[in-house]
Amino acid sequence: MSFLEESFQSIKGFLEGNDLGDKPLLFDKTFMRGLRSELESIQHLCSILNKDHELIAKMNETVDPEKKNPLFYKTEHFFLSDVIYAYEQLLSKEDPKSGFVLGYYYDVLRNDHFADESAVAALNQLVTGKEFRQHLLKIRKEHDLTPAKGKHTVIFAPAIQDQPEFFASLLEHYEQFISCAFGMKFKQPGDSSQFFNLEQKKVRVNDKKDNQTTNHDSLEKVLAELNQLIGLKEVKADVNELINLLEIQKKRTAKGLKNIEFSLHTVFLGPPGTGKTSVARLLSRIYKHLGFLSKGQTYETDREGLVAGYVGQTATKVDKAVEESLGGVLFIDEAYSLTQSSMGSDYGAEAVNTLIKRMEDHRADLAVVVAGYTEPMQQFIESNPGLRSRFNRYFHFDHFKPEELIEIFVSFCKSSDFVLTNAAEEKLTDTFSLLYEKKDESFGNARVARNLFEKCIQRQANRIVKLPKLTQKVLKTIEEEDIPEPTDTLEEVKMASE
Repeated sequence: MSFLEESFQSIKGFLEGNDLGDKPLLFDKTFMRGLRSELESIQHLCSILNKDHELIAKMNETVDPEKKNPLFYKTEHFFLSDVIYAYEQLLSKEDPKSGFVLGYYYDVLRNDHFADESAVAALNQLVTGKEFRQHLLKIRKEHDLTPAKGKHTVIFAPAIQDQPEFFASLLEHYEQFISCAFGMKFKQPGDSSQFFNLEQKKVRVNDKKDNQTTNHDSLEKVLAELNQLIGLKEVKADVNELINLLEIQKKRTAKGLKNIEFSLHTVFLGPPGTGKTSVARLLSRIYKHLGFLSKGQTYETDREGLVAGYVGQTATKVDKAVEESLGGVLFIDEAYSLTQSSMGSDYGAEAVNTLIKRMEDHRADLAVVVAGYTEPMQQFIESNPGLRSRFNRYFHFDHFKPEELIEIFVSFCKSSDFVLTNAAEEKLTDTFSLLYEKKDESFGNARVARNLFEKCIQRQANRIVKLPKLTQKVLKTIEEEDIPEPTDTLEEVKMASE
């Protein structure tokens, strides 16, 4: 049961026996709808960043050891901790409405529960009660992920300051929380960064001239990162062929020769968890270093980030995504879902048509990469002449082989200071061989390896927690018994894909 539901139940009898009368509301349905829309946007941002396992590991390393979570905190947890920090800084302005906003954020980010808009009058009554305030105090105390150094501060924003396209969006969400909870708005672009004690020199939210790649980045560095990716032999060859083409195009232009017109827009075909997002990020930087894009950033989105539920809002969403992508790559995952909907009044077609128009408007400094399962993506491209004429380059991503999945699993171990015994590695080999043999198009590849890794860490923790002596070797070692039975893992993977 969510926090607001639990609190609501505790005063249900009182509400049923008392007339709320004409007492002015602290917040109404319109305000709650606005909160819902804002939280859905935050969830979307978090879902993108949760795919960056290095980022998740980096943020978890900063958490106070007493609050460590063996299965890792996700970005939603850090966002909640950061807004709790903001709340604490503004306690002098606290009132029942601000408490409700924090409670609402907690329910969505920790429980994925949105408060019932039809109960707005009862919720107004609820937030003025003593019990609600006690619950709120507990939330503030238990979900503030104080960094290991003990200083009460934010964690999420500093971790993505080197990703301007995400950092700017995160700051906007921080500001929106403060606006909703306390009615306070920042006057200048940078004021919020000072409020959160962020280093101003790293914050260039509105600097349109910002390169958005680090000063130390280079084409050689990008290619080294590409080659370090596990598997993807065919994709790596395709990228190198594309680089050769772009290099020759530049040389022909320098000699005053004509070039054929070609598109940077690309279709990524293949199952989930095969590195499509990682390659899109690298591709954007490659385009930048070769002089075909000005910034080299990647803006990642999907149907939810482009399609709205009301007339006129879809075009606005698409325009925002394109604006954030100018100078770099707009990456649209599961792009076929834009035109595959069971809803009668769907605006996916509007999103596609708007996107095609914007691709033409900004063809000199925008690359769009659409990704998804092979057959639905081919149908998606063929469904619209505008898409068919603009996307003529295809990269094919194959399922990872068992030995590659083992390599991915071992990389997770190395990045988190774990080691496998020989027996454990043999059992993993059996597991990934079985999963590969029984796979279908929806098999999650690296995501399955990540989920299995987290499962093994939990089992290891359960095994060693009561041991009298926990040496470094014991804490680091994953034994055969920590690996679930291959058939059990296969069953879990099947259930997850249904």
